[in-house]
Amino acid sequence: MENSSAISCPSTPRWNSERPFLTGRFHQETKTTSRFFDTKGYSVDSLGLGSEKAIGCYNAAVQELVVIDDLLSAMVGIQGRYISIKRAHGKEDNFTFQVDASMDLALQELAKRVFPLCESFMLINQFVESRSQFKNGLVNHAFAAALRALLLDYQAMVAQLEHQFRLGRLSLQGLWFYCQPMMGSMQALSNVIQRASANNFAGSAVLNLLQSQAKAMAGDNGVRSLLEKMAECASNAYLGILERWVYEGVIDDPYGEFFIAENKSLQKESLTHDYDAKYWTQRYSLKDGIPSFLANISGTILTTGKYLNVMRECGHHVQVPQSENSKLMSFGSNHRYLECIKSAYDFASSELLNLIKEKYDLMGKLRSIKHYLLLDQGDFLVHFMDIARDELTKKLDEISVEKLQSLLDLALRTTAAATDPCHEDLTCCVETSSLLKKLGTLTDGERSRNVLDDNDLEEPVSITGLETFSLNYKIRWPLSIVISKHSLTKYQLIFRFLFHCKHVDRQLCGAWQAHQGVRALNMRGTAISRSSLLCRSMLKFINSLLHYLTFEAGFTLPNFFFARCFCHAIVVVCDVIEPNWHVMHNRLQTAKSIDEVIQHHEFFLDKCLRGCLLLLPEFLKKVERLKSLCLQYAAATQWLISSSIDVPSLVESDGSLVSEKPRQSKSRRPYQPLKLSSSNKTVADSILKFEREFNAELQSLGPILNSSSKAEPYLTHLSKCILGIGNEQ
Repeated sequence: MENSSAISCPSTPRWNSERPFLTGRFHQETKTTSRFFDTKGYSVDSLGLGSEKAIGCYNAAVQELVVIDDLLSAMVGIQGRYISIKRAHGKEDNFTFQVDASMDLALQELAKRVFPLCESFMLINQFVESRSQFKNGLVNHAFAAALRALLLDYQAMVAQLEHQFRLGRLSLQGLWFYCQPMMGSMQALSNVIQRASANNFAGSAVLNLLQSQAKAMAGDNGVRSLLEKMAECASNAYLGILERWVYEGVIDDPYGEFFIAENKSLQKESLTHDYDAKYWTQRYSLKDGIPSFLANISGTILTTGKYLNVMRECGHHVQVPQSENSKLMSFGSNHRYLECIKSAYDFASSELLNLIKEKYDLMGKLRSIKHYLLLDQGDFLVHFMDIARDELTKKLDEISVEKLQSLLDLALRTTAAATDPCHEDLTCCVETSSLLKKLGTLTDGERSRNVLDDNDLEEPVSITGLETFSLNYKIRWPLSIVISKHSLTKYQLIFRFLFHCKHVDRQLCGAWQAHQGVRALNMRGTAISRSSLLCRSMLKFINSLLHYLTFEAGFTLPNFFFARCFCHAIVVVCDVIEPNWHVMHNRLQTAKSIDEVIQHHEFFLDKCLRGCLLLLPEFLKKVERLKSLCLQYAAATQWLISSSIDVPSLVESDGSLVSEKPRQSKSRRPYQPLKLSSSNKTVADSILKFEREFNAELQSLGPILNSSSKAEPYLTHLSKCILGIGNEQ
């Protein structure tokens, strides 16, 4: 339990402890001859005793009267003539009662039986005085108030005994008889107080101590009932703090006693820009020392207040409906307080869930993100890649993000994406590192970090915007609780992988169209024929991969070619994004709380990351190498064809392939006779080199996919398709 003295609180004035008549201890420091004056029965003063004489000088009857007089004083913390209080130096709670050695032995034994009651009174009285100070907290204040009420009853009993003594009706045996009912209760309370004082307990620690002691006294119904009553009184202030938290979401805890702590340094804005933001998990957290009667429901209590706080942060002021039966002012065996807390949780959970789903349209945002970052609707991306090609091929330090953003806005406005009301929240960004390096530095990439070495994390020399381009999405509070920077980064990783695969696919499609331009020639047995087969294999690989990842396999691929060469890839079941999306969508419809929504959303992203092979670093390295070979081959296609045959029309003035920007007039023109180049051995060697490297990398995927498919069965389809490409070569 956090020490309440660390909390700023009012200080107790010095005069409150320095002026003895304000503390109640003045009578313990003043010696008097007798508290009794004229009585109708026996009186000590009337006996004419002198304080200089030992008690043993008197007969037994007189000694008994003196002992009763001293015991009545000792019972309220005042030492008498022959019963003294000895205190240990520097230890106010360490004291003993002593009797005159000359006292009759029988009287000594009877007096010593009452001493534990006297000591208990002094301990309790001292605890009440010390724990009533501000710094000790509300629970100690309430406990001290309950003890003070108990001491009033105790002092009333002493006053009644004194009255009987004045009437001459009280003997030492009678005094002992009347004190016995209070002995067990006072002793039990003194034990609790000693432990609380020794450990400086406050808040929930005091409540736990009282409850544990009450359970330990199960054999004594009276003592157990008293301790339970003390625990109930002490808990009233604590339950008041709890009530405000579960009904209003407010921590009204001036002395730091509540078991929920608030970290005000964590702001909700961190959810949108900090990958490791701890706002949702650590803005409000559980402390040590939870009351035992709330231990099993502490998580529910924490969550209830968090939900109410989110609604208050949204300007949606809501308070749990309360009635007389919902007041948390006591706890007991009927556990009604648990039902009140559960009702408050259900209300707060349903209100927040409805607020985020209905007012802030969570599912609409998730669908919009799926359209753009998971390429659910790729028409805008095709247009964007066409108009932003020149900018994306630049090096990182030469790219203008502002120009890319304007081109992205143009693509969004001129395609079907314009009908999406959330398209204005889409922005673009250029990362500073490659996908492999990004995966190796993320918290979620522990598996990647354990496998990737320093050489793998080195950036390619010619890294461009095509490898680092990504989309971003503006997420506002309170949707940032679900779609945080942590979640959005996972979306971006998947997008970057898909985007680059689409780029490779487009380049290979351009190379294939360039090969189709020379079909009029009989190319059998030539380097161009072998190049055409290699291009088809590369296209089949990249389209098989894309079809595995999304429903759209090769969306830029001509339909006739897809039908002829990639019918095998069509039968590959989409095992990643769409099935997992539908599972998440169904689960979100039945979610009972925002925490369940977060859990289902994170599970969806993790499944997609694993399904997209981003958590298989060895496989990912091979795929990146294969894509690099495909891009190199596509870039060399212009040289390969032009070096083998005389095809001047294949090259534009800017040096790009006609197939990348086909013109309608040229597509309608019939093919002209083409002449084979007289020397194409260099071309054949280059094609053979590309073919050998591609096949080697492709075959090396086999063992990796076969071993991974044991843990991830859905990789079996991809394995069969990709390995089938190598077998067809």
